[in-house]
Amino acid sequence: MKKQLLSLVTTLLVSSASQAYWQPHGQMSWQIQFSGSLNPNVNTQVFDVDLFDTPQNTIDLLHIQGKKVICYFSAGSSEKWRSDFSRFPASVKGRNLSGWAGEKWLDVRQLTILMPIMRDRIALAKQKNCDAVDPDNVDGYTNKTGFKITYNDQLAYNRALATEAHTQGLAIGLKNDLNQIPDLLNDFDFAINESCMVYNECSMIAPFIAVNKPVFHIEYQADITAICSLGNSYGFSSMKKNQNLDEWRESCL
Repeated sequence: MKKQLLSLVTTLLVSSASQAYWQPHGQMSWQIQFSGSLNPNVNTQVFDVDLFDTPQNTIDLLHIQGKKVICYFSAGSSEKWRSDFSRFPASVKGRNLSGWAGEKWLDVRQLTILMPIMRDRIALAKQKNCDAVDPDNVDGYTNKTGFKITYNDQLAYNRALATEAHTQGLAIGLKNDLNQIPDLLNDFDFAINESCMVYNECSMIAPFIAVNKPVFHIEYQADITAICSLGNSYGFSSMKKNQNLDEWRESCL
């Protein structure tokens, strides 16, 4: 009887731990800002901010205001201006990202090298009391990275990121990577998409909405009326932004 009770308590504790991280649902107003002086007073439910550049007191203020905080970092590229850049050996750095100076694709097949770095980045997000992480550039297998990254290689890396985030008590969003949504839907807590309207790809993200997980959707070019009409028809959390992701926004919510 004691063994059965202990087993039940252990199961409940494990279940409770697995539910400890933020699990967002439905449409939510949001802001994403990576450039310029961050304005914490935008009236939204969620903020997406840079993990490294955002001061702790800003994250604390956002929480005081009742907002959830997603912390961004690039998981699929090295950026020479980051404080941990020296941890990336030459063997994992590939071609330059087109249009992004000082940034190179990473060889996501090399989990033993990359995951300790990403684990520490997620730990930093936890330390700064972020509610979730937004790892970018997780679709290298569809790009000219300089490496022969397969669909399954990318899948393994993205799942490793999701597992690590959940282990550390954080939610995690899937950034773009539309083709892998059917395989990664259960691993990620929300989606972040750029320009699905321009590329006629929005239907590919609908599986997140079907299981009541938010899709935080950005367009840079289209008319805001058209953006909101499409976004609301899918149930997305849509807005229009400048491509440099400064403070300016036009929100549909």
